[in-house]
Amino acid sequence: MIKNNSFSKYLKEFNLAGDIVMLNGAFLATYFFSFETLNNLIESRYFELLLFFNISWIVSAYLLGVHDPNRALSFEKIIKRLLNALGLYLLLIFAFIGLKENVYLKIFVFQSYCFTSLGISAFHFGLVFFLKYFRRIGYNYRRVLIAGYGDISTELRKYFTFHPEHGYKFYGYFDDEKKSTSIRGSIDEVFDFSLNMDIDEIYCVLPYINYKKVQKLIEFADDNLIKVKIIPDFRGFPFKAVDVSLYDFIPVLNVQEQPLEDAINIFIKRVFDIVFTLSIGLILLSWLLPLIALLIKWDSRGPVFFKQHRAGKDNKPFICYKFRTMHLHGEPDYKQASKGDPRITKIGRILRKSSLDELPQFFNVLKGEMSVIGPRPHPLKLNDLYRPEIRKFLQRQSVKPGITGLAQAKGFRGETSTVQMMKNRVKLDRFYVENWSLIFDLKILVLTVTHLFKGNDNAY
Repeated sequence: MIKNNSFSKYLKEFNLAGDIVMLNGAFLATYFFSFETLNNLIESRYFELLLFFNISWIVSAYLLGVHDPNRALSFEKIIKRLLNALGLYLLLIFAFIGLKENVYLKIFVFQSYCFTSLGISAFHFGLVFFLKYFRRIGYNYRRVLIAGYGDISTELRKYFTFHPEHGYKFYGYFDDEKKSTSIRGSIDEVFDFSLNMDIDEIYCVLPYINYKKVQKLIEFADDNLIKVKIIPDFRGFPFKAVDVSLYDFIPVLNVQEQPLEDAINIFIKRVFDIVFTLSIGLILLSWLLPLIALLIKWDSRGPVFFKQHRAGKDNKPFICYKFRTMHLHGEPDYKQASKGDPRITKIGRILRKSSLDELPQFFNVLKGEMSVIGPRPHPLKLNDLYRPEIRKFLQRQSVKPGITGLAQAKGFRGETSTVQMMKNRVKLDRFYVENWSLIFDLKILVLTVTHLFKGNDNAY
C-alpha cells in the first residue's frame, strides 16, 4: 500500500479552488446565454456582481467550515454544512441585490445562483465519494495506534476496521498492563514504535492510561509532528454531542451545546428573519394588513389587535401581537380557544382557520422578540401550568419563539387540552432546538404552507 498524506495537506485549498472554478464557470455560462457574448463582461456592471459572488461564497464557506478537512465527518454533516453555506450565500446575495435595487436582471441572478449551487454541490459530492473510494482501496490513509486497552479501545479499533472509507490503518494497542494478547507493548514503547513505523496519530483512551503518561505522549508528539487525540469515557451520559471550551488550560465539556448557541448560526437566522419579513411585508402585508383591520372593525366592536404577554427566549415575557379574533369578554386571556367557542367572531373564525391572525407577529420578528420559525410562544400561565408536568419543558424556551414551528407544521396546533397533547408538541419543539439548520427552517416553512392549504381540524 502507498501512504500518501501529503495530498491531505492541500485538500482544503483544492476544495476551495474547485468551488471557485464552479462558481465562475456557472456565472460565465449564465452571462453568455443571457447576452450571447463575454467580450464586455469586465467593463459591465455584472463584473462587480461576479466579484461579490466570489467574496460572499468564500465568506459563507469559511464561516460554516465547508472546507474543513475532517476525514471522519459523516456524509450527513457534510451535506448540512454545504446547504447551510449555500443558504447564507443566498441571503448575502439578497442583501446585495436589495442595496443595488434594479441594477441587475433578477432572472440572471436567480439562474446564476442555481447553476452555482448545482455545480458546487456536484463538485463536493464527487470529491467526497472519490476520497472515500480512494481511501477504501488503501490510499491516503493515516497510521494510528491506541494507548490504553479496554472496551472503549476495542470499539475504536472496530470503527477503524469497519470504516475503511475514512482511511485509518491500525497499528496496535499499547498498555502498561498485559490485559490481552493483542497488546503490542507498554506505553513507554510507544515512542520508539511511533518513530519506526511513522505513526500519524496516537489515540489516548483516558480510562486506561494515567495523566502523566498522556502528558509525556503529548510532549513527544509535539516534538515529532504526530497528532494526539484524547478519548474520554462518556458512557452512561445521556447526550448526543459535546462542545469543548478552554478555561485557560482547563478543557470544559458542554454537553448541551445547541446549534443556535453559535454566534454565526444566530446571525444567519437573524438575517433570514429580516430578509423574509421585509419581503413578505412588501409583497403581502402592505395591503393585506389594512384590509383585515377594516374587516375586523366592520365585524365587531373593539381594537384591531390583541396583545398578550407570552414567554420568549430564556422564558422572558414579551408582548405578542395578533389580530383580535374574539368578541370582548371577561374570560382570562390565557384560556385557549375550543371547538365551537362562542367568543370567536365571524371574521375571527376565518382568520384563525387560515392562521392570518398571526400576521402581526412579523412586527415581533422585526423587533427581535420572535423568529419566523421556532417553537410557538405560550401565554405565561400556560407555561406555568405545564412546566412541572413535562420533562425538559423549558428547553423549547432556549431559542426565540416563532410565527410557525415544527410542531405546527406537523399538525400539533390549536388547543392542548391534555398533558399528552402538550408533550407531543414540546417533543417536536425540543427536536427543532437540538437540530436547527437554515435548511430545516426552509423545510418547516414549506410544510407550513402545505398544511395551510390542506387545512387542519385543530385550527379553530
